[in-house]
This record gives sequence, C-alpha cells and structure tokens, in this order.
Amino acid sequence: MAQPSGPDAAQSTVDLAVAVLTVSDTRGPEDDTSGDYLASAAAGAGHRVVARDLVPDDVYRLRAVLSAWIADTTVEVVLVTGGTGFAGRDSTPEAVTPLLDKHIVGFGEVFRSLSLAEIGSSTVQSRALAGLANGTLLFCMPGSTGACRTAWEGILREQLDSRHRPCNFVGLLRGT
Repeated sequence: MAQPSGPDAAQSTVDLAVAVLTVSDTRGPEDDTSGDYLASAAAGAGHRVVARDLVPDDVYRLRAVLSAWIADTTVEVVLVTGGTGFAGRDSTPEAVTPLLDKHIVGFGEVFRSLSLAEIGSSTVQSRALAGLANGTLLFCMPGSTGACRTAWEGILREQLDSRHRPCNFVGLLRGT
C-alpha cells in the first residue's frame, strides 16, 4: 500500500492521545530506549503523548496503571513495551489479557511475521498482543528498541494514521 506523500506525509491527519508504558525490572527512565522510541515515533506522527510510565514486571502493578489509563476517557491508545517473552518475570500478556474486551489477534501474527525476517525463529518467543478495552487500544510488544521499531514501522504507524486505506484504527476510535 502506498504511503501518503507530500510535506505533511509524516504527520497523521488525526492526532490521537497516546500513553506509553515500559515494563522492566532492569531499566529506569534514564535508559528506557524503547519507551523513548515509542514516544518519539508517536509524537513524530503527530500524536499527543499524554502519559508515560515505567513499572516492574508485576501483574498487579501493570494492571493498575493500565486500568487507570483504560478508564481515562482522554487516553485513546496505549503502547506497552516489555514483558512479552518467556522469562520467569515476563507477565505482560497475563496482566493485559483479562482487561481486554476484544483481541486484535492479527497484531501478534503480523508482528511475528515481520520479526521473522529480522531475528529468525527466535520470533516464536514473542507473545506480542493487542486488543481493545473500554474504547482504548492497547498494543503490547517486546522490550527491545528494535522490536518496538518493527511494530511501529510495520504496523502501528499505518494503523494509527487516519489516511491509511482500506482501514485503520482511527475510524474505530473516532467513529469515522
């Protein structure tokens, strides 16, 4: 699909309110390159980053932050990075899944397909997922900056752009 071109091609015509959550036991705000990337990419596409947090891999702390954002009618999209692997403390899917009203199964499928070309069979260890909760879109991706870039450039940039056809998530959020 051809991308929009022209002077404002990098900017979505509809600015969405985006929250970014990093899940990590080892990173702090000073070295959160994945969260930095997602916030920068969203802002660069013309969206507003309205909230940002970093929490350890803990199901209940994760759910507390996400539940608050899901209940906040000003947050439209939540980008979560980290905690989607198989390590003992990786708990993002377990924290997020019960909060979802609908699952966007294709997000994880397409992410792993794109990732296969980059990291080979290691992509089977990604439990990337997405869904809709109380009218808020949640996208959960691995914690590496490369994985966030893959998800943003290969899926999210287009799906959060109101000009992308034949469909995008902006229409779902804004009823257009």
